Amino acid sequence: MIIQPYTQQYQEAVITLILSIQQGEFQLPVGREDQPDLERIAEEYQQSGGNFWVALQGGTVVGTLALKAAGTGVGALRKMFVAPAFRGKQHGTAQRLLDALFAHARAAGMQHVYLGTTAVYLAAHRFYERNGFVRITREEVPACVPLMAVDTVFYRKAIL
Repeated sequence: MIIQPYTQQYQEAVITLILSIQQGEFQLPVGREDQPDLERIAEEYQQSGGNFWVALQGGTVVGTLALKAAGTGVGALRKMFVAPAFRGKQHGTAQRLLDALFAHARAAGMQHVYLGTTAVYLAAHRFYERNGFVRITREEVPACVPLMAVDTVFYRKAIL
C-alpha cells in the first residue's frame, strides 16, 4: 500500500469512494453537490497549506484524508474514508494516512487539528480517541474550521 498526495487523476475514484461510504454504507443524506471541495481538491487543500492524501492498493484508491489549513496554527481534518476491505489494524490504512497528516501539520506549524464527524461513525470515534483526539463541544470548534451539516461529534488534538 502506498500513501501519497492527491493528484487530479484520482478525482473520480476519490469521489466514488467517499460517496459509497457516506451514502451506501451509512445512508447519510450527503451528495456530491453537498461537497464542492471534492471538485476542487488541489485548490481547497493543497494550495492553502494543507494537503490531501490517497491510500493506493495496486493503483486503486482505498483511502482518503485531507488537512485544511483553517487559520493561524489551526488545521481541520476532513474526508477520512477507508474502503471496508482495508480497515483495521491489520491493514494500517487509516493509521498511515493519519500519520502523514500529523507530520504535515507539524511541519506547517499547526498547533491544533479539529474535526467534525457524524454520530454513526463509531469506529472512527474510537480511532480518533486512540490517536489523542479529545471530544469537545460544537462551541469549542473555532469558526474558521469548516464543518458539514451532518457533523454532530467534534474533536481536537494538540500537535506537538
